[in-house]
This record gives sequence, structure tokens and C-alpha cells, in this order.
Amino acid sequence: MIKKIFILLFLVVIAVYLIIAVTSFNNRSETAVCKGMELVINDSIDYGFITKNQVIKLLNTQGISPIGKEMGSISTRDIEEQLELHPLIENAECYRTPSNKIGIEITQRLPILRIMANNGDDYFLDEEGEIMPIANNAANVAVVTGSVERSFASKELYDLGLFMQQNEFWKAQILQINVTPSKELEIVPRVGDHIIFLGKPGNYEEKFEKLETFYKKALNQIGWNKYSRISLEFDNQIICTKKEK
Repeated sequence: MIKKIFILLFLVVIAVYLIIAVTSFNNRSETAVCKGMELVINDSIDYGFITKNQVIKLLNTQGISPIGKEMGSISTRDIEEQLELHPLIENAECYRTPSNKIGIEITQRLPILRIMANNGDDYFLDEEGEIMPIANNAANVAVVTGSVERSFASKELYDLGLFMQQNEFWKAQILQINVTPSKELEIVPRVGDHIIFLGKPGNYEEKFEKLETFYKKALNQIGWNKYSRISLEFDNQIICTKKEK
């Protein structure tokens, strides 16, 4: 019986000690001064739309840089919300580190098309179908020209941009997309001296699968510069126009 009481008292003492230790540690952490930031910008190798220096400058300008402040006074949520207001940032996650620093992980908005319309519009279309301002750094995406209104870009062209983004071959092959006044699509490829006519938007997977088969079975045999125009407008057929001699 005495042994059980002794064990119980021992456990109580240990529990009290742990509570005091944790409380003391938390208090010290809250009053500790932030020593710096650990910044991570995702996709920064392929896209440099937002840099670490720009993030630091933004936080300093808004007066919410955590450096030099007590850890307990830093609102990670305020930092996240301010960063997510930036037009080139998709998402920001902010957290405290055990070394008394503030960690920030930023996800950039990624473009899938650049729109350079006849009406003077010049912008990127991002992965969510939203308009994204042109950044200082160029993006290796297809350029859309012609009669392009923003509603047309965010709907019909968005589907084409997503298709290209998910298909490495066509992402590399398609250089330019031209929208005619009748809202039909013409494609300028990187390889081959011809125009690909898609007709009305839609059925992209079917059309490009048909074109890829034609590339492999026909153009690889007769040459890539034999035709001036390859039309995929109609189902189950490809109509080619030979170059004039």
C-alpha cells in the first residue's frame, strides 16, 4: 500500500514538473525576439515572378516584418493575408519555427497562356482561369493573339491552355494561338511551316490526338513543310492544303 502511494506521489511530482517546464518554455518562447525569416518560394526555378527580396520589401513597407519583434506579438495570419493580396501570389503559409524564426512558404500564381489581344489587352491567364498581370520575368507559354475578349479567354481558351499544360508534347509544340473574328482558332506550331486550323473551340483532346497520329504516320514520311494548312475542323477527317510552288 505504501509502495503504491509512493509511486502515485512520484507521478504527481513528475506531472507538476512537466507542467511548470512547458509553461516556462512557452513563456520564454513568447518573449523571445524573432531572429529572422525562412522564406521558401515554390516553383522559383521555373518561374521567378516574386522574389525573396520583394517579399521582404513588401513586409517592411506594410510594417509587418517579424524581425526584431517578440514572437508572441507576431500574427502569422496577418502576414499570410497581406502576402496573398499580392497579384502574383496564389497562397502563403506562415508559421513559427523552434529556432525563433518565422517560416514563410509562398506559392506563385502560374500562367498557362499569354493573351496579347487586338484590343490592347496584355496579360497572363493562370491555372485557375483568372487574369494575371504581366510580370518582369517572361514565361514560356503560348501567346494568344487576335479577337480575344476576357470572357472568351477565361472560358474557351482556358480549356485549351489546361490541355496544353497537361500534355508535354503540345505544350512544347504550340507557339501561338490566333483567334479569328468569327472566334475560330488557328495554331502556329514550333516545328513545321504550316498553320493548324482547329475551327470552333472544344474537343481538344480528340483533335490533337488525331493530329499527333497524322504527324507520326504522314508528316514524318513526306516532310513537315509539304502543307501550308492542316484543318481539324471536321470530325473523322483532316483536310490539308498543299503549298504553292
